[in-house]
Amino acid sequence: MADRQLQEPARLVLTALADTPRHGYAIVQEVLAISEGRTKLLTGTLYTALDRLLQQGLIRIDREEVVSGRLRRSFALTEQGRETLTNETERLRAGVAEAERRLALGGLRAKLQANRGTA
Repeated sequence: MADRQLQEPARLVLTALADTPRHGYAIVQEVLAISEGRTKLLTGTLYTALDRLLQQGLIRIDREEVVSGRLRRSFALTEQGRETLTNETERLRAGVAEAERRLALGGLRAKLQANRGTA
């Protein structure tokens, strides 16, 4: 898994769990905060991602409790999950650095061409 890129919902869920265990609704709220309101995980998407991450060993059930007659599960990152999120962060950072490098080169080329045109 470490060499495969994460789908956005999985990456956001792992990010939401990176600092502390959370239950489903808290994960949804944290993803909203992380994404600055751009991503609202629907219940089906959240629980599909959680099931997949559990199967992959990237998260674990931290605790279960009954709240208002319903079972509430809290999830936490595993060491493998932390490593996967770290690798994904490094992959994204490298992609951003390359995009910035190319944008800077393109801007420099555009300035050079503009200067040649006015000379």
